[in-house]
Amino acid sequence: MRTLRLGADQLPQRVGELAELLADTVNGGASVGFLAPLERERAVAWWRGRAAAVAAGQLAVWVALDGTGRAVGTVGLAFPYPDKPNSPHRAELVKLMVHRDARGRGVGRGLLAVAEEAAVAAGITLLHLDTETDSPAEHLYRSAGWTRAGVIPDYALDPHGVLRPTTLYYKHVGAPAG
Repeated sequence: MRTLRLGADQLPQRVGELAELLADTVNGGASVGFLAPLERERAVAWWRGRAAAVAAGQLAVWVALDGTGRAVGTVGLAFPYPDKPNSPHRAELVKLMVHRDARGRGVGRGLLAVAEEAAVAAGITLLHLDTETDSPAEHLYRSAGWTRAGVIPDYALDPHGVLRPTTLYYKHVGAPAG
């Protein structure tokens, strides 16, 4: 597996692959903000909508490519600064997704490590995320040293329309500023 950070000029070239990945993730039951069935057109539109944030430096997106160059995973970091001047030290890990046929091969762990390393390189010292409580993703985050901060009941609908709790996690990375 190799990982590629997508710049504003590269994201549009990968929108189709990323849309297929998003649809596969949602239609496979993972809760990443969408209801199933997720049609390709809606997934394409969502990814196209991320281009401005990538261009503005508010969102960093990585894609994991298999040996054939096919996108099999993705992860993002959302940076709140400059919208929140008191938060230049933190970022949110968003949309960690792995295609169903690539799971169990370390793709998610690899993407998580890439995002954490990039956060440190960008001067970020605190990462946070939310994930569906009792989802397979929770095991990944706990085993990667993330700390469970708490659970919010009835936070979001899962892909099948059932209200589910979400668990908040955080991780200190890099050295704290001053």
